[in-house]
Amino acid sequence: MDFGIKGKVVLITASSKGIGKSAAEEFIKEGCKVAISSSNKENLKLTASQIKQSTGIEPFWIQCDINSEKEIENCVDAVRHNLGDIDILVNNCGGPKPGFFEDLDDDDWYNAVDQVLLSSVRFTRNCLSAMKSKNWGRIINVTSISVKQPIDNLLLSNSLRSGVTAFAKTLSNQVGKYNITINNVAPGFTLTSRLYELAVARAKMRNESHEKILAEMANEVPLKRLARPDEIASAILFLASEKAGYITGQTINVDGGYLKSTY
Repeated sequence: MDFGIKGKVVLITASSKGIGKSAAEEFIKEGCKVAISSSNKENLKLTASQIKQSTGIEPFWIQCDINSEKEIENCVDAVRHNLGDIDILVNNCGGPKPGFFEDLDDDDWYNAVDQVLLSSVRFTRNCLSAMKSKNWGRIINVTSISVKQPIDNLLLSNSLRSGVTAFAKTLSNQVGKYNITINNVAPGFTLTSRLYELAVARAKMRNESHEKILAEMANEVPLKRLARPDEIASAILFLASEKAGYITGQTINVDGGYLKSTY
């Protein structure tokens, strides 16, 4: 299928592993010019090499701490200088600190605001004017199924990712006239290092094995398995395509049926 985005410039944040890495591979296969970023330089170099092995093309990579406004500006400038104006922005980030209300202090909240909400706001701010000038753009935020069905010990993630959802819906109403769409992909339980870390933490609390915890997570899903990162990446790719040009302001669940509601 031709998604109509060959040659488009794509920036995927926090993309040295997991969903971000898989999304980079999918966009490269579609003929896009792809930039990846991460705060860890060594992970970036390794990921760029692995993507080249799997696709034949090495993505442009740049180190960026998404909690830093200045580094976000530098990241977008570097992509623009090396690849051109960004046509497709995928706002992705790792999960903030897990915990219940009593476990979290103000610093935890401030860090989560920067990591989850303000990173999306700042990257969008730095990319939006070029999209407007081209009268075309795609912004996809990777959130979580927890924006619709909160997960008890992920209070920071539940709260701030819901903020991203509201931000995206509101902004989509304002920029639709420029042929810019803004949507969210809400993954369910996905086989990433983040999920593994959460399983290990939960296993320690319950004095059980993390393998048992992962199996329990999979059993909660009607499809009885955890998602692969490339399955989430496929939804991101579709929303970035010309085929999805009339979809905006939406949150697309990719959760194997985990969400219990009818919407």
